Amino acid sequence: MDIATARARLEAMLTDLDRSIAILKGEHPERDNSPADAGALLSDSDRVEAALESMQDHRRAVAAALDRLNAGTYGQCLGCGATVPEGRLEARPDAARCLACQTKHDKSHR
Repeated sequence: MDIATARARLEAMLTDLDRSIAILKGEHPERDNSPADAGALLSDSDRVEAALESMQDHRRAVAAALDRLNAGTYGQCLGCGATVPEGRLEARPDAARCLACQTKHDKSHR
């Protein structure tokens, strides 16, 4: 993937994530003291918090990929230094590691 295409995709992802995060923050349910609504609101609130956390993590990964792109290290595995395969970057433009290193990373962070 060429640098211009990668930059455009990453910037579009960042814009979409920012928009989604803003929407979720605006829809965060207020907690009510009503016993009848407490369980439903807690459940909704938990789902919104989990979605926000996931989106914010993804946003950090996309911003880090843009930083790597600006530094000239985009597409270089953070684990082994090898080139991240083109197909992986096509599927996940924010990928920081080759598949083998990502698998090791995921296992060590469980």
